Amino acid sequence: MPAPPIQTLDRGLFRKLIERARRSPRLRTNHNFHGAMEENPHRFLNVMLRGTYVTPHRHLDPPKSESFLLLEGEAAFFIFDDSGAVTATHILGRETIGIDIAPGIWHSLAVLTPEAVCYEVKPGPYSAANDKDFAPWAPREGDPDAPAYLARLLESIPV
Repeated sequence: MPAPPIQTLDRGLFRKLIERARRSPRLRTNHNFHGAMEENPHRFLNVMLRGTYVTPHRHLDPPKSESFLLLEGEAAFFIFDDSGAVTATHILGRETIGIDIAPGIWHSLAVLTPEAVCYEVKPGPYSAANDKDFAPWAPREGDPDAPAYLARLLESIPV
């Protein structure tokens, strides 16, 4: 289905999506502005609640860059090396409101406020089979070890 030719981002949309995220077991939800998974680029809101776990991943094959702009709330954006060590942490939603990363960079994020609304852009098309290369050194979403891993990431944030 084609996307409407004009779409607005407003507080009403944010509130609706935050409520939808609250009802989600994953504590997050997407709102796509692109009309089909085959489109390029993909533009969407990723609305996340504190406690959601985003498995560290990269977009290597096919290589995809990614841009994130935090429109509401705060989130820690983590960059990792190939062994899983955090090499940089950027707090989005304060002085830095966004980040753009090249293909193949291991990354994750953690919500620091009750909710965060992030506008993301990355190349399409989307295929679940190869969209993400999940980090072998981190627990996957749903793994019983994921909450403890997320807590360690949050504790690693420089003051």
